[in-house]
Amino acid sequence: MKEYSYPFSADWTTEEVIAVIAFFEAIETAYEKGMKREKLINLYRRFKEIVPSKAEEKKYDREFEEVSGYSSYQVVKKMKEAVNDSIIKI
Repeated sequence: MKEYSYPFSADWTTEEVIAVIAFFEAIETAYEKGMKREKLINLYRRFKEIVPSKAEEKKYDREFEEVSGYSSYQVVKKMKEAVNDSIIKI
Protein backbone atom coordinates (compact mmCIF):
# COMPACT_ATOMS: atom_id res chain seq x y z
CA MET A 1 0.00 0.00 0.00
CA LYS A 2 1.33 3.38 -0.98
CA GLU A 3 1.97 5.92 1.75
CA TYR A 4 1.70 9.24 -0.06
CA SER A 5 -0.88 11.85 -1.01
CA TYR A 6 -2.20 12.47 -4.47
CA PRO A 7 -2.00 16.01 -5.83
CA PHE A 8 -5.29 17.87 -6.06
CA SER A 9 -6.79 21.34 -5.82
CA ALA A 10 -8.95 22.48 -2.91
CA ASP A 11 -11.18 24.12 -5.54
CA TRP A 12 -12.28 20.77 -6.98
CA THR A 13 -15.50 19.03 -6.04
CA THR A 14 -15.37 15.66 -4.29
CA GLU A 15 -16.28 14.00 -7.60
CA GLU A 16 -13.40 15.76 -9.37
CA VAL A 17 -10.92 14.77 -6.65
CA ILE A 18 -12.06 11.14 -6.98
CA ALA A 19 -11.64 11.28 -10.78
CA VAL A 20 -8.13 12.74 -10.52
CA ILE A 21 -7.12 10.14 -7.94
CA ALA A 22 -8.49 7.42 -10.24
CA PHE A 23 -6.27 8.79 -13.02
CA PHE A 24 -3.16 8.74 -10.83
CA GLU A 25 -4.02 5.24 -9.59
CA ALA A 26 -4.15 4.20 -13.26
CA ILE A 27 -0.64 5.64 -13.72
CA GLU A 28 0.53 3.45 -10.83
CA THR A 29 -1.17 0.44 -12.38
CA ALA A 30 0.47 1.14 -15.75
CA TYR A 31 3.87 1.02 -14.06
CA GLU A 32 3.20 -1.94 -11.81
CA LYS A 33 1.02 -4.28 -13.88
CA GLY A 34 -0.03 -2.60 -17.10
CA MET A 35 -3.38 -1.08 -18.02
CA LYS A 36 -5.67 -1.33 -21.03
CA ARG A 37 -5.25 1.66 -23.30
CA GLU A 38 -8.99 2.30 -23.65
CA LYS A 39 -9.51 2.53 -19.87
CA LEU A 40 -6.50 4.82 -19.54
CA ILE A 41 -7.81 7.07 -22.34
CA ASN A 42 -11.16 7.42 -20.56
CA LEU A 43 -9.51 8.29 -17.24
CA TYR A 44 -7.18 10.76 -18.97
CA ARG A 45 -10.07 12.47 -20.77
CA ARG A 46 -11.87 12.97 -17.47
CA PHE A 47 -8.64 14.26 -15.91
CA LYS A 48 -8.30 16.78 -18.77
CA GLU A 49 -11.87 18.01 -18.20
CA ILE A 50 -10.81 18.88 -14.66
CA VAL A 51 -7.28 20.03 -15.52
CA PRO A 52 -7.51 21.51 -19.03
CA SER A 53 -4.35 23.63 -18.77
CA LYS A 54 -1.10 22.01 -19.96
CA ALA A 55 0.83 23.99 -17.33
CA GLU A 56 -1.42 22.68 -14.55
CA GLU A 57 -1.16 19.15 -15.92
CA LYS A 58 2.65 19.40 -15.78
CA LYS A 59 2.46 20.79 -12.23
CA TYR A 60 0.35 17.87 -11.00
CA ASP A 61 2.57 15.39 -12.89
CA ARG A 62 5.68 16.80 -11.18
CA GLU A 63 4.00 16.68 -7.75
CA PHE A 64 2.88 13.10 -8.31
CA GLU A 65 6.28 11.99 -9.61
CA GLU A 66 8.04 13.55 -6.61
CA VAL A 67 6.02 11.48 -4.13
CA SER A 68 5.53 8.28 -6.14
CA GLY A 69 8.38 8.03 -8.63
CA TYR A 70 5.81 7.53 -11.43
CA SER A 71 5.45 9.94 -14.35
CA SER A 72 1.98 10.46 -15.78
CA TYR A 73 3.67 12.19 -18.73
CA GLN A 74 5.51 8.99 -19.70
CA VAL A 75 2.36 6.88 -19.42
CA VAL A 76 0.23 9.34 -21.43
CA LYS A 77 2.97 9.58 -24.08
CA LYS A 78 3.06 5.78 -24.42
CA MET A 79 -0.77 5.68 -24.46
CA LYS A 80 -0.88 8.16 -27.35
CA GLU A 81 1.72 6.18 -29.32
CA ALA A 82 -0.02 2.84 -28.79
CA VAL A 83 -2.55 1.36 -31.17
CA ASN A 84 -5.78 -0.55 -30.67
CA ASP A 85 -6.54 -1.61 -27.13
CA SER A 86 -3.05 -2.61 -26.20
CA ILE A 87 -1.77 -2.86 -22.66
CA ILE A 88 0.17 0.21 -21.55
CA LYS A 89 3.08 -0.76 -19.31
CA ILE A 90 6.14 1.23 -18.34
